[in-house]
Amino acid sequence: MELKLIDDKGAAGTMAAKDEIFGRDFNEALVHQLVVAYAANARRAMSKQKDRGEVRHSTKKPWRQKGTGRARAGMTSSPLWRGGGKIFPNTAQENYAQKVNRKMYRAGMASILSQLAREDRIRVVEEFKVPQPKTRLLAQKVRSMGLGEVLVITDELDSNLRLSSRNLPNVEVIAARQANPVALVRYPTVLLTRGALARLEEMFK
Repeated sequence: MELKLIDDKGAAGTMAAKDEIFGRDFNEALVHQLVVAYAANARRAMSKQKDRGEVRHSTKKPWRQKGTGRARAGMTSSPLWRGGGKIFPNTAQENYAQKVNRKMYRAGMASILSQLAREDRIRVVEEFKVPQPKTRLLAQKVRSMGLGEVLVITDELDSNLRLSSRNLPNVEVIAARQANPVALVRYPTVLLTRGALARLEEMFK
């Protein structure tokens, strides 16, 4: 598979990449499973509901058992009543994690990268650095390369890049070891350094 190689001015060339990572068929079902599992594993249990033993209520019987014509009722905390407890409440200990096998994860990531390559959404650069931790410098660099909304993957993420990218809503900079399916499918363009490309080929082979 040939990937587009660019420099700081956006001038283009090509370079070869491994077909086992960038030349696979697209497996939509597997990619969907990866994205859902990744989002679920990042989810935290925040909601908490009360069962009938936790709501504030009186233990007095609302009305006598027989003779009123109404249904029997023992407590106002019944889940059938407005303001009563939930039958199966959400708890702060909910576990939303989904397991994905290592072989499936590697195959899914390779499938995403292959589809991005086919759609010409991957660019490769020798290195990607800024001399100072300034947002303006990074924004100018991205603009001069002819890129808009972009995910930048480097072999190692230095502090200058990390600090410079924090206030840019359309640019995300991550290290190769942090590559994930959600970030890859979110951005229209992915910019890889040569070192990051080698790292990804090693990780997902």
